[in-house]
Amino acid sequence: MTDTQQVLEIKNLKKHFPIKGGVLKRTYGYVKAVDGISFDVKENETFSLVGESGCGKSTTGRAILRLHEPTEGEVLFYGDNLLDVNKRSFRQMRKNMQLIFQDPYSSLNPRMTVKKLLMEPLLTHKMATKKEAEQKQLI
Repeated sequence: MTDTQQVLEIKNLKKHFPIKGGVLKRTYGYVKAVDGISFDVKENETFSLVGESGCGKSTTGRAILRLHEPTEGEVLFYGDNLLDVNKRSFRQMRKNMQLIFQDPYSSLNPRMTVKKLLMEPLLTHKMATKKEAEQKQLI
């Protein structure tokens, strides 16, 4: 059996949102949306995060991609801690990552063809021109 490379490793990831109130908007508590989740994904593995509504699945994904800055923990992508990377460099790295949220209807535009839906991220991230994608049959 061959060793497969570790693609993603999440260690003790936490995301707490402050609860503010009063005239001065002071923090009087926290919502612990994600509180100490750990997992890893190896090359050629498929990974799904499944749970009931409100359990922190989307918040976990958003914290991994730093759409919500994590409160604590480590997010290692091919061994590099994404939480140590500056935001400009991270934007380039984000091209290699994708979240698929539980509601496909909010991420798919019914007015677009499947071809256009698949081409959109390639064009947005300048990974190919429309002509290149069609010639190489990327879509």
